[in-house]
Amino acid sequence: MGKLYLVPTPIGNLEDMTLRAIRILREADVILAEDTRTSGKLLQHFDISTPMQSHHMHNEHKTVDVLVKRMQSGETIALISDAGTPAISDPGFLLTRACVENGLEVDCLPGATAFVPALVNSGLPNDKFVFEGFLPVKKGRQTRLKFLAEETRTMVFYESPHKLLKTLGNFVEYFGEDRPVSISRELTKLYEETIRGTAEEVLKHYTEKPPKGEIVIVVGGKK
Repeated sequence: MGKLYLVPTPIGNLEDMTLRAIRILREADVILAEDTRTSGKLLQHFDISTPMQSHHMHNEHKTVDVLVKRMQSGETIALISDAGTPAISDPGFLLTRACVENGLEVDCLPGATAFVPALVNSGLPNDKFVFEGFLPVKKGRQTRLKFLAEETRTMVFYESPHKLLKTLGNFVEYFGEDRPVSISRELTKLYEETIRGTAEEVLKHYTEKPPKGEIVIVVGGKK
Protein backbone atom coordinates (compact mmCIF):
# COMPACT_ATOMS: atom_id res chain seq x y z
CA MET A 1 0.00 0.00 0.00
CA GLY A 2 1.17 3.50 -0.81
CA LYS A 3 0.79 6.60 1.29
CA LEU A 4 -0.34 10.23 1.11
CA TYR A 5 1.89 12.99 2.45
CA LEU A 6 0.50 16.48 2.93
CA VAL A 7 3.53 18.74 2.69
CA PRO A 8 3.46 22.40 3.82
CA THR A 9 5.40 24.86 1.66
CA PRO A 10 6.59 28.38 2.57
CA ILE A 11 4.02 31.18 2.59
CA GLY A 12 6.71 33.60 1.45
CA ASN A 13 10.17 33.08 2.86
CA LEU A 14 11.81 30.02 1.28
CA GLU A 15 13.91 29.51 4.42
CA ASP A 16 10.76 28.18 6.09
CA MET A 17 10.91 24.99 3.99
CA THR A 18 11.80 22.09 6.27
CA LEU A 19 14.49 19.51 5.56
CA ARG A 20 11.92 16.73 5.94
CA ALA A 21 9.60 18.37 3.42
CA ILE A 22 12.40 18.52 0.87
CA ARG A 23 13.22 14.84 1.43
CA ILE A 24 9.60 13.70 1.13
CA LEU A 25 9.09 15.64 -2.09
CA ARG A 26 12.24 14.08 -3.56
CA GLU A 27 11.26 10.55 -2.55
CA ALA A 28 7.57 10.64 -3.61
CA ASP A 29 6.46 8.97 -6.84
CA VAL A 30 4.44 12.03 -7.81
CA ILE A 31 3.70 15.50 -6.42
CA LEU A 32 0.16 16.87 -6.64
CA ALA A 33 0.37 20.65 -7.00
CA GLU A 34 -2.36 23.30 -6.89
CA ASP A 35 -0.54 25.26 -9.61
CA THR A 36 2.32 23.42 -11.33
CA ARG A 37 3.84 26.70 -12.56
CA THR A 38 4.04 28.17 -9.06
CA SER A 39 5.25 24.93 -7.51
CA GLY A 40 7.69 24.36 -10.35
CA LYS A 41 9.71 27.37 -9.20
CA LEU A 42 9.79 26.01 -5.63
CA LEU A 43 10.89 22.54 -6.74
CA GLN A 44 13.57 24.00 -9.00
CA HIS A 45 14.92 26.09 -6.10
CA PHE A 46 15.35 22.98 -3.95
CA ASP A 47 16.55 20.78 -6.82
CA ILE A 48 13.53 18.46 -6.67
CA SER A 49 12.87 16.57 -9.93
CA THR A 50 9.84 14.48 -8.90
CA PRO A 51 7.06 14.54 -11.55
CA MET A 52 4.17 16.91 -10.86
CA GLN A 53 0.46 16.60 -11.56
CA SER A 54 -2.16 19.35 -11.32
CA HIS A 55 -4.55 18.97 -8.37
CA HIS A 56 -6.82 21.94 -7.62
CA MET A 57 -10.35 22.82 -6.56
CA HIS A 58 -11.69 22.47 -10.10
CA ASN A 59 -10.48 18.92 -10.73
CA GLU A 60 -9.86 17.30 -7.33
CA HIS A 61 -13.32 15.68 -7.07
CA LYS A 62 -12.79 14.02 -10.46
CA THR A 63 -9.36 12.57 -9.71
CA VAL A 64 -9.74 11.29 -6.14
CA ASP A 65 -10.76 7.72 -7.08
CA VAL A 66 -7.88 7.32 -9.52
CA LEU A 67 -5.37 8.65 -7.00
CA VAL A 68 -6.65 6.28 -4.31
CA LYS A 69 -6.19 3.33 -6.67
CA ARG A 70 -2.65 4.46 -7.44
CA MET A 71 -1.80 4.52 -3.74
CA GLN A 72 -3.48 1.16 -3.26
CA SER A 73 -1.13 -0.19 -5.92
CA GLY A 74 1.87 1.08 -3.96
CA GLU A 75 2.54 4.66 -5.07
CA THR A 76 3.58 7.34 -2.58
CA ILE A 77 1.92 10.68 -3.32
CA ALA A 78 2.88 14.08 -1.91
CA LEU A 79 0.32 16.89 -1.97
CA ILE A 80 1.30 20.57 -1.88
CA SER A 81 -0.65 23.81 -2.31
CA ASP A 82 0.63 27.13 -3.66
CA ALA A 83 1.66 28.12 -0.13
CA GLY A 84 1.13 26.91 3.42
CA THR A 85 -0.45 23.67 4.60
CA PRO A 86 -2.69 21.73 2.18
CA ALA A 87 -6.40 21.46 3.08
CA ILE A 88 -6.35 24.70 5.12
CA SER A 89 -8.50 26.81 2.78
CA ASP A 90 -6.74 24.92 -0.04
CA PRO A 91 -7.24 21.59 -1.87
CA GLY A 92 -6.51 18.46 0.12
CA PHE A 93 -9.54 17.59 2.23
CA LEU A 94 -11.31 15.43 -0.36
CA LEU A 95 -8.25 13.27 -1.05
CA THR A 96 -7.41 12.98 2.65
CA ARG A 97 -10.95 11.85 3.45
CA ALA A 98 -10.89 9.30 0.64
CA CYS A 99 -7.58 7.89 1.91
CA VAL A 100 -8.96 7.56 5.44
CA GLU A 101 -12.11 5.85 4.16
CA ASN A 102 -10.00 3.38 2.16
CA GLY A 103 -7.57 2.57 4.95
CA LEU A 104 -4.62 4.37 3.36
CA GLU A 105 -2.02 6.02 5.56
CA VAL A 106 -2.01 9.83 5.66
CA ASP A 107 0.87 11.85 7.09
CA CYS A 108 0.62 15.65 7.37
CA LEU A 109 4.01 17.24 7.99
CA PRO A 110 4.19 20.21 10.37
CA GLY A 111 5.17 23.44 8.71
CA ALA A 112 4.19 26.83 7.39
CA THR A 113 0.64 28.11 7.67
CA ALA A 114 -0.47 31.74 7.75
CA PHE A 115 -3.04 31.83 10.53
CA VAL A 116 -0.77 30.68 13.39
CA PRO A 117 1.78 33.54 13.28
CA ALA A 118 -1.04 36.02 12.63
CA LEU A 119 -2.91 34.78 15.70
CA VAL A 120 0.17 34.91 17.92
CA ASN A 121 1.23 38.34 16.55
CA SER A 122 -2.21 39.80 17.26
CA GLY A 123 -1.80 39.91 21.01
CA LEU A 124 -5.40 38.68 21.32
CA PRO A 125 -6.26 35.63 23.47
CA ASN A 126 -5.11 32.46 21.70
CA ASP A 127 -5.80 29.79 24.31
CA LYS A 128 -9.14 29.28 22.57
CA PHE A 129 -9.91 30.41 19.02
CA VAL A 130 -11.96 29.56 15.93
CA PHE A 131 -10.63 29.45 12.39
CA GLU A 132 -13.27 30.69 9.94
CA GLY A 133 -11.21 30.85 6.73
CA PHE A 134 -12.95 32.91 4.05
CA LEU A 135 -16.42 34.31 4.82
CA PRO A 136 -19.18 33.47 2.32
CA VAL A 137 -19.07 35.98 -0.54
CA LYS A 138 -22.83 36.43 -0.92
CA LYS A 139 -25.20 33.64 0.13
CA GLY A 140 -25.05 33.03 3.86
CA ARG A 141 -22.69 35.91 4.62
CA GLN A 142 -25.15 37.94 6.69
CA THR A 143 -26.29 34.84 8.59
CA ARG A 144 -22.70 33.89 9.37
CA LEU A 145 -21.80 37.39 10.57
CA LYS A 146 -24.83 37.51 12.88
CA PHE A 147 -23.84 34.15 14.32
CA LEU A 148 -20.20 35.15 14.83
CA ALA A 149 -21.21 38.42 16.52
CA GLU A 150 -21.96 36.30 19.61
CA GLU A 151 -18.72 34.26 19.45
CA THR A 152 -16.65 34.75 22.62
CA ARG A 153 -13.44 33.16 21.31
CA THR A 154 -10.86 34.90 19.13
CA MET A 155 -11.73 34.49 15.43
CA VAL A 156 -9.35 34.10 12.51
CA PHE A 157 -10.26 34.87 8.88
CA TYR A 158 -8.53 34.85 5.51
CA GLU A 159 -9.35 37.66 3.10
CA SER A 160 -8.25 38.97 -0.28
CA PRO A 161 -7.06 42.60 -0.50
CA HIS A 162 -9.88 43.78 -2.77
CA LYS A 163 -12.52 42.52 -0.30
CA LEU A 164 -10.84 43.67 2.91
CA LEU A 165 -12.66 47.01 3.23
CA LYS A 166 -16.04 45.34 2.75
CA THR A 167 -15.23 42.75 5.40
CA LEU A 168 -13.96 45.34 7.89
CA GLY A 169 -17.12 47.37 7.25
CA ASN A 170 -19.14 44.25 8.04
CA PHE A 171 -17.23 43.80 11.29
CA VAL A 172 -18.00 47.38 12.33
CA GLU A 173 -21.67 46.81 11.51
CA TYR A 174 -22.13 43.39 13.12
CA PHE A 175 -19.43 43.24 15.83
CA GLY A 176 -19.26 46.92 16.77
CA GLU A 177 -16.76 49.67 15.99
CA ASP A 178 -14.75 49.02 19.18
CA ARG A 179 -14.14 45.30 18.56
CA PRO A 180 -10.35 44.62 18.61
CA VAL A 181 -8.91 43.63 15.24
CA SER A 182 -5.42 42.67 14.09
CA ILE A 183 -4.47 42.33 10.44
CA SER A 184 -1.29 40.58 9.36
CA ARG A 185 -0.30 41.13 5.75
CA GLU A 186 2.40 39.53 3.60
CA LEU A 187 3.63 37.30 6.44
CA THR A 188 7.32 36.24 6.17
CA LYS A 189 7.77 38.47 3.10
CA LEU A 190 9.71 41.71 2.61
CA TYR A 191 6.77 44.03 3.32
CA GLU A 192 5.26 42.07 6.21
CA GLU A 193 3.18 44.17 8.59
CA THR A 194 0.68 43.78 11.40
CA ILE A 195 -1.86 46.54 12.05
CA ARG A 196 -3.80 46.45 15.34
CA GLY A 197 -6.66 48.56 16.64
CA THR A 198 -10.43 48.71 16.83
CA ALA A 199 -12.47 47.62 13.84
CA GLU A 200 -13.16 51.28 13.05
CA GLU A 201 -9.48 52.28 13.36
CA VAL A 202 -8.26 49.45 11.15
CA LEU A 203 -10.96 50.19 8.56
CA LYS A 204 -9.85 53.85 8.48
CA HIS A 205 -6.20 52.82 8.08
CA TYR A 206 -6.83 50.61 5.06
CA THR A 207 -9.29 53.08 3.55
CA GLU A 208 -6.42 55.57 3.43
CA LYS A 209 -3.79 52.95 2.47
CA PRO A 210 -5.32 50.32 0.15
CA PRO A 211 -3.89 46.89 1.05
CA LYS A 212 -1.95 44.48 -1.14
CA GLY A 213 -0.89 40.86 -0.71
CA GLU A 214 -2.05 37.94 1.42
CA ILE A 215 -4.14 38.92 4.46
CA VAL A 216 -5.08 37.26 7.76
CA ILE A 217 -7.62 38.98 10.03
CA VAL A 218 -7.77 38.20 13.75
CA VAL A 219 -10.81 39.48 15.65
CA GLY A 220 -11.37 39.50 19.40
CA GLY A 221 -14.39 37.61 20.69
CA LYS A 222 -17.43 39.18 22.31
CA LYS A 223 -16.86 40.09 25.95
